[in-house]
Amino acid sequence: MSQQSEFDARRRARALSISRRAFMKVGLGGFASLSLPGLLRMRAEGAVSSGRQKNAVIMVWQPGGCSHIDTYDPKPDAPSEYRGPFSTIPTKVPGLRFTELLPRQAAIADKMTVLRSMRQSAGGHPAGSMQLLSGDKDTRDKPKPKLPDWMSVANYVRSQGSGRDNPLPRYVGVNPPTTYNGPAYLGDAYAPFIVGGDPNAPNFVVPNIGLADSSEVKHLGRRAGLRQTLDTLERSFDRAGELRALDEFESQAMTLLTNPKTKEAFDLSQEDDATRDRYGRNTWGQQLLLARRLVEAGVEVLTSSLRGPLCGRVNNWDDHAVNHHVFDALKFRADAYDQAVSALIEDIYERGLDDRVLVVVTGEFGRTPKVNYQPSTGAGDASAPAGTRQPGRDHWPRAFSNIWAGGGIETGRFIGATDKLGEDSIERICGPGDFLSTIYHHLGVDWANTAIEDFNGRPTPIITEGGPIPELIA
Repeated sequence: MSQQSEFDARRRARALSISRRAFMKVGLGGFASLSLPGLLRMRAEGAVSSGRQKNAVIMVWQPGGCSHIDTYDPKPDAPSEYRGPFSTIPTKVPGLRFTELLPRQAAIADKMTVLRSMRQSAGGHPAGSMQLLSGDKDTRDKPKPKLPDWMSVANYVRSQGSGRDNPLPRYVGVNPPTTYNGPAYLGDAYAPFIVGGDPNAPNFVVPNIGLADSSEVKHLGRRAGLRQTLDTLERSFDRAGELRALDEFESQAMTLLTNPKTKEAFDLSQEDDATRDRYGRNTWGQQLLLARRLVEAGVEVLTSSLRGPLCGRVNNWDDHAVNHHVFDALKFRADAYDQAVSALIEDIYERGLDDRVLVVVTGEFGRTPKVNYQPSTGAGDASAPAGTRQPGRDHWPRAFSNIWAGGGIETGRFIGATDKLGEDSIERICGPGDFLSTIYHHLGVDWANTAIEDFNGRPTPIITEGGPIPELIA
């Protein structure tokens, strides 16, 4: 077949796919008020089921980037314009010190490994996020990702099997990072089932799961029965198994709506008060408790973004002086952050999930080691009135820290180092390819040999450089 013929064939296939999507939208219109993307997200595509649950990852995302110097990589001997105002405290790991903002995590440091030598090359939030989450080397900020993030890739690769008997979605985002990442050319079928809202709110519910009213279930069954009339259509339309895919979408959406296991997994009231208190009776604490519940129930990829009012005035970790008084902001969010993350890590170990479930806590980059002062653009939590000069730290991709726990890895240690000012990673330098392949390795994804066709039909490797970090693999 000539190159032009191959191009025409791909174009016809894409046109058929678009027609199928439009057709499915009509065919399923009004089905339990679910849109096509909703149905696609709920599709329980999975590898061959076994008696043992698959490995899982929980990624806790710090949108905007956490100051490494003020948390996991303090520099107490640096000049005052670098080191910040926080004292350091010992952790349970000899030679490892955190700042005073993280006493709970310091107390369980033997259950984590701190990577202090991460680095990437993009200074903007979009490009930095895309580098770390998808491996896109472009340093320019783009409005949407060119490459699929690791979460969507894992969802896609694990779907290339023969069924999955767990009614829960494989990939769930509990207030997930979605601004600068996504499935790209994989399509919405591999995006997360998104849980939004505040899990700490007394009226918190997850829509479109676990209908309790038997009459509603019967009504859905009758509506689903109407779909059988689609079988009278000309089967030549089904050249690529499109209607069979529709059958599966509908079946899995029905399962999510009617299977009691789904409702139970998302129901935080099933947890006792002591456990909920332990995580913190706030949005972040209950997000991470829900994350633990879901991976324990069989969700394989779980992301949760720590953003919103608990961060301070601008609702994220982007602690420029114009946004926040950086040190007030870190103090403002420290207690909720420290409590939620330490509770999640402890719970993973106490519930025997630590071999199967890997926890990764990170942002897209660190913050400038040298403090600068600028006028605030507005008053609010952790920010002085507009016009007030206050300290801040800006974007810094040359050095940052993240923490890893569970996943069967050896914990109670730290990897790598930055220079005396925290400006550059200088020992055991790790980049996005190392970060991604480490996660893929845990999930059983063949990071070295997997390539996925992009919009143009070109096989695109999921990793182009780096490899798993030896200390972070089981």
